[in-house]
Amino acid sequence: MELRVLKYFLEVAREGSITRAAGRLHITQPALSRQIAGLEEELGHKLYTRESWGIRLTEDGLLLMKRAEEIAELEEKIHAELSGDDVSGTVYIGAGETEGVRHIGHVLRELRREYPGIHYRMISGDSEDVGYKLERGLIDFGLFVGKVSLKDYERVILPDSDRWGVIMRRDDELSVREWVSPEDLRGRELLFSHQARAQGEFSEWLGYPVSELCIIGTHNLAYNASVMVREGLGILVTIEGIISTGEGSGLMFVPLMPEIRAGLVVAWRKEAVLSKAAKKFLERLKASVSPGHRG
Repeated sequence: MELRVLKYFLEVAREGSITRAAGRLHITQPALSRQIAGLEEELGHKLYTRESWGIRLTEDGLLLMKRAEEIAELEEKIHAELSGDDVSGTVYIGAGETEGVRHIGHVLRELRREYPGIHYRMISGDSEDVGYKLERGLIDFGLFVGKVSLKDYERVILPDSDRWGVIMRRDDELSVREWVSPEDLRGRELLFSHQARAQGEFSEWLGYPVSELCIIGTHNLAYNASVMVREGLGILVTIEGIISTGEGSGLMFVPLMPEIRAGLVVAWRKEAVLSKAAKKFLERLKASVSPGHRG
């Protein structure tokens, strides 16, 4: 299976059209069709069906697209890591939504002052997304929020933490409250992140089974969920600072009480072979926290 052909398939999948993909790849449409047909023959599976508006990926095509994206990311990462003897290249970081990413930003800013050839690629996602990419070597480091199982990883514990609360419309009946209790959530239509629903600290705080809550929707990143809240579709359980609740937003944040704070951890695979750029980032990250905070 040639990497070149996988990239051709990725372009077709992203464009949803062989004609448009051929134009972007600067090859003829018949030539591209033959390449994709050869890939289907090699794999023994149909990868797409033709529709009036373009092409639709089959289930096998969707799976190949996901794997091909991972392979393309790895190729890019290899080129960056082997790009020369200077301390340069790209540091790959996966991160959940958190104000704690400011700490990462500070480390990267100071690092680039000394090594301007170092760049970074930040990939956002919840703990499941970040863990998946970290396990497969698609990223160098993962920034995790709250309680997660990291027994197979090295880590640095950041001195920052995030406060849990609820985002609601400013005309919500709870908006006049200074805090929200477990009983306040009973009977309310709630939007939850996958991460919040799974983490132990929230279940412990709640004091009754999460199954008794009326959770009408879940999400992996908070912005789209906040749009739903603006439209009157429930209230959002999330952490402070990742959604704008300033004047004109129509939203406000009310903390949970008793207070819940989620810790922040940067993790990387044990025995991972890090690029020079990633090693320098790790050195600076460890130096940025006091010895008492190191994992």
